[in-house]
Amino acid sequence: MNSPQILDGKSVAAAVLDECRAETAELLAKGIQPGLAVVLVGSDPASQVYVGSKTRTCAELGFHSLKIELPAETTQEELLQVVRDLNADPAIHGILVQSPPPKHIDEEAVIREIDPRKDVDGFHPENVAKLVLEDPSGFVPCTPAGCMKLLEVSGINTHGAEAVVIGRSMIVGKPMALLLVSKISNATVTIAHSRSKDLPAICRRADILVAAVGRPEMVRADWVKPGAVVIDVGINRVPDASKKSGFRLTGDVAYQEVAPLCSAITPVPGGVGPMTIAMLMKNTLQAARQLG
Repeated sequence: MNSPQILDGKSVAAAVLDECRAETAELLAKGIQPGLAVVLVGSDPASQVYVGSKTRTCAELGFHSLKIELPAETTQEELLQVVRDLNADPAIHGILVQSPPPKHIDEEAVIREIDPRKDVDGFHPENVAKLVLEDPSGFVPCTPAGCMKLLEVSGINTHGAEAVVIGRSMIVGKPMALLLVSKISNATVTIAHSRSKDLPAICRRADILVAAVGRPEMVRADWVKPGAVVIDVGINRVPDASKKSGFRLTGDVAYQEVAPLCSAITPVPGGVGPMTIAMLMKNTLQAARQLG
C-alpha cells in the first residue's frame, strides 16, 4: 500500500495568509487599508458559514471588512444598486456577491455589474479574458488559484504532465484548465464532464486529476492511474447517523480507496477549501495595490 503525499491546504493557506498579513502592514503604512465587501442575499446556511469565515479572516489580516446581508426577497434592481454603490466606494477594493443567490436573481447580470477592477472572485468577463490572455493584472478565480498554489508549494511538476479536469464550470473547471495549460504550467489538458464518453478511461490517463463535479465520491479507484496526483475540489454533505450533525463532509473522490494509488492527494476537508479563502485575500490585496 502506497502512502501518498497529503496536500495540506490548512498549512499552505496559513503561509499565504502570513504573506498577506505582511503585505497588509506595508499598505497600511502607505495609508491604504485593503477593503473587502461581501454581499449575502437570503439565509442559505452554507453561504452564511462561508461569509462568516471570510469576514473573520479579513479582521485577522487588518482589512476593512463590510458584510451586507439582504433579505431573500431583495429584487434584482435593489441588488444591482448595492453593487453600484460599492463600485463607487473608495474604501472598498474587492466586491464579492456570495453564490448562489435566490433563484429570482440573475447571477450573471450581477457579476457583470461589478467593476472588473474590484471583481476579486475573477468571474467578470473582463477578468475571464485576462485569464485566457495570461494578463497578470486580472483576477484568477480563487479555488483554481488555490489548487495551483498547492501544486506549486508541494513541488509537483506540471510541465509536460497530462492533466484531466472533471467539470466545466466557470467557477472551477474552465479556469483550472486554463491555468494548467498556461505558459507557466505547460500541462496537456483534457476537460471532461458527466457526458464525456468513457469518463473513467479519460481519467486513467491523467498524471494530474482534478475533480470538480459536486458528486460525492464519484471518482473511484479504477478511475485513477497509479502514481497520479489527485486534487479533490468537491465538498459534499452526506448523511451520517454516527455524526452529531447528522452528516459528514466528503469530496468528489472516494478518498479511502483512491489515496493508496496516488503519489499525492488533497483531503476533504482541509485540502482545497482553506486555499480558496486565502487566495481571495491575495486577490483583494492585488486590487488594493492596483486601485491605490
